[in-house]
Amino acid sequence: MTGSGAALDALGDPNRREILRLLAGGGRSVQEIADRLPISRPAVSRHLKLLRGAGLVVEEPRGTRRVYRLHDDGVRAVEEYLRQVWGSVATRFRMAAENLPEAEER
Repeated sequence: MTGSGAALDALGDPNRREILRLLAGGGRSVQEIADRLPISRPAVSRHLKLLRGAGLVVEEPRGTRRVYRLHDDGVRAVEEYLRQVWGSVATRFRMAAENLPEAEER
């Protein structure tokens, strides 16, 4: 993966997020994914190509089909990025909250 930036960009589209949600349940072919989305099979293929380029999915040949599944390394990179960002936000929020003067009772 070229970094969490490409993966986060890929997650900006709701159809791609839905594809990842579907793949979280296991590998699927393009047709299986297209059957569950309101977009065409060629559109699904384009989304999968982008997700593959971002390192979030891998494709495996199975007979005459290509089956897509989540790429563990790509998913871990996004998780780690979010953990770093949100972990630091949570820490700063807690520090700020602990240092606020108590509200006066009315």
